[in-house]
Amino acid sequence: MFMIYDRFQKEAIGYINEGFSVIVSAPTGAGKTAIAEHVITTSLEKKIGVIYTAPIKALSNQKFRDFQGQFKDNIGILTGDVSLNPFAPVLIMTTEIFRNKILDEPQTLERYSWVIFDEIHYIDNPERGTVWEESLMFLPKHMNILGLSATIPNIKQFASWIESIHNKPIKTVIEEKRPVPLHFFFQAGNEVVDKIEQLKRFKFGKPNKLYGLINYVRNQEGLPCIYFVFGRRRAEELAAELASINFLNKDERIQITGLYNSLCERFGLKTDRTAQDLYQLVQQGIAYHHAGMLPTLKEVIERLFTSRLIKVIFTTETFALGINMPSRSVIFDGLRKFYGRYVRNLKTRDFYQMAGRAGRRGIDTEGFVYSRINLQKIRIDEAKRIIFGPPEEVRSQLNNSYATILNLYEKYKDELFKVYSSSLHYFQSRKNDQKEALMLIEAKLKLLKDWGYIEGKNLAQKGQFAKTAYGYELILSELYGQQILEQLDEFELGVVAAAVVFEPRKNQRIPSGLSKSTRRIKKTCEEIYDKIKNKERRFRIYPFSKIPYFHLSTAMEAWLRGTTFDKILRLSDTDEGEVVRYFRMGVQVLREISDSKAASYILKDKIKETIRVINRDVVDAEKQLRES
Repeated sequence: MFMIYDRFQKEAIGYINEGFSVIVSAPTGAGKTAIAEHVITTSLEKKIGVIYTAPIKALSNQKFRDFQGQFKDNIGILTGDVSLNPFAPVLIMTTEIFRNKILDEPQTLERYSWVIFDEIHYIDNPERGTVWEESLMFLPKHMNILGLSATIPNIKQFASWIESIHNKPIKTVIEEKRPVPLHFFFQAGNEVVDKIEQLKRFKFGKPNKLYGLINYVRNQEGLPCIYFVFGRRRAEELAAELASINFLNKDERIQITGLYNSLCERFGLKTDRTAQDLYQLVQQGIAYHHAGMLPTLKEVIERLFTSRLIKVIFTTETFALGINMPSRSVIFDGLRKFYGRYVRNLKTRDFYQMAGRAGRRGIDTEGFVYSRINLQKIRIDEAKRIIFGPPEEVRSQLNNSYATILNLYEKYKDELFKVYSSSLHYFQSRKNDQKEALMLIEAKLKLLKDWGYIEGKNLAQKGQFAKTAYGYELILSELYGQQILEQLDEFELGVVAAAVVFEPRKNQRIPSGLSKSTRRIKKTCEEIYDKIKNKERRFRIYPFSKIPYFHLSTAMEAWLRGTTFDKILRLSDTDEGEVVRYFRMGVQVLREISDSKAASYILKDKIKETIRVINRDVVDAEKQLRES
C-alpha cells in the first residue's frame, strides 16, 4: 500500500535509506511508528534482522499483535514471561531483555542490523533508565539505531553522546507540530474556562464536581474521553460516581454487553469479582483501567475502548505509554502525582505523554484537554509552567548493577573504569558527580572481590551465576553460593522467587500463619540480607540492595499446590493484578537462574518444574497473548 508521509517522517526515512542511525523527537500521536514500520519492511526485503524494544510488556504485546497482522510469521516476541517465535527476523522485546543479550549473549544479535528503541526518552527514568543507557553504550558496532522519543529539548546533545561512543553520525529529526492540535480547558470553582488567567477569580470558589465537568465535555461533543487519575482506588471511586449516567444508546448497549460477555468468556473471567463489578459500568459506557486489575481484564477493557463503545475511561498513566488508545478528550484529575516517595507537580513531558492521547488522527480536527485545578494544592503559575512551559531535558540516571559490573569485568578487567567515560552520565555531569559515580563502581567492584565473586582476574563460580541475576544479584548468589538454592524443593523455589521481586505497599503486613518451610527460608534470607547490608554499608554503597519480602509466600505455596486464583486472593491483601504481575516476575527470575551456565542440572530441572506449575491459568502470559 502506498503511504503518504508527513515532513518529519520523510526526513527520517530519507536518512534511514542512506544508512544512517536516527533519533526522532515528535509529539505523542504524531506517527513515529510509521518510521519503524519502514525500517522493518525494508530490512525484511534485504533479509536482515530488526530488534524492536519497548519499555513495558503491555506495549511489547500490542506491537507484537499489530506487527504480526502486517508481517505474519516474521515477528517474534521475548519479554521474560513470553517467548513466541524467538528466532524470527523481527524480534520484539523489553529493553531489559535486549540489554541482557548484549552483555550475556552478543552472538545472538549478529543477524540483526537495526534496533528500534520505542520511547527512548525512558533513559531519563529514575528506576529503569540505566537499562537504556547500558543498551546504547554496549550496542554491537554493526547495529544501527532508530530512537523514537517524545519531545525532548536536548536531542542534539543526546545524539552527540551516541556519536561519541560509536564513532558514527546520528541524524536527528525534530517535529514540534501536532497532527491534531490541542485546545486546553480548566475546571476550578466548579466552572470550566479556556484561559488559565481566568483561574484567579476562583481562588476561594466552590469545589470541583465531577458530574458538572463530564456533562460539559459531553455537551461539547468531547466523548470518548480518557480521564487520567494518579491512584487506583481513585479511578474506581470516580467511575462509581458516574454509574447512574448512561452514555450509550440502545444498540451500543446491546453491542457492548455482547462483546464484554464474549471476551470475559474467552479469557476465563466470568467468575472474577472485578469483572462482575465492571459489568454494570460497562453497560453505561464507563470503565476503569489500572495495574491492580488482571492483565486479561485490562485487555478486555482496552478492546472495548478501541471499539469506541467505552465513552469515559478512568485510568492511571500507563495507559498513555505508547499503547494506541486515542480519544477525543483527555481529563487530568490533578496536576500533581507521586514521583518516587513524594507528591510533586507533573513534569511537562509526562503531561504531554498523556495529553497527547486527545485528538484522533483522521477523525478529529482538534483534541480537548481538561485540567481540574485545586488552587489550594497548586498555584496558577505552576499549572502554567506544566502545561505551557518547555519539556524537561533528558538526564542520565546511570546506576550500574552488580551484574553489569561483573559482565564488564569479565571483558575489560580493571579497564572497566574507562568504560564509564563513554556513559551519558559522564557526558552530562560535572567533575564531582563523575568522581562520585566512579567511586560507586569501584566500591561495588571491591565488594565483589572481597566476597569471592571475583578470584584473581576471573569471575568465580558465584560471579558467573550473579552476572545474569540482574537486580537481585547478591541475595540469589549468596543462596546459590551456600548451596541453599539447590537444596530447595520446587515449592520453596517459587516462594523465594516471589519474595525477591515483591515490593509491599506502605504499612502492608505479611499474612499470619506462614508455613514451617517458609519461616525457615525467610529466616535464612534475612540472615543473608543482613550480611549484604553490612557489606554495602562497609563499602559505602547506597542505596542498599533490595530486601526480600515474603508477603506473597502463602499465596504462592497455595498456587503451586493447585489452588484456584479466587482462593489464593484471600491469602493476601495484594491486588489481583499485582499478584499476577509478581508471579510472572518470579517466573522471569527463575528463568534467569536456569539460564545461568553456573546453575547445575539438578537446579535447572527443579526450576523447570516450578515454572510449569506457576505458569498456568491467569498467570500464563504466553497463553493470554496466544488467545488474544
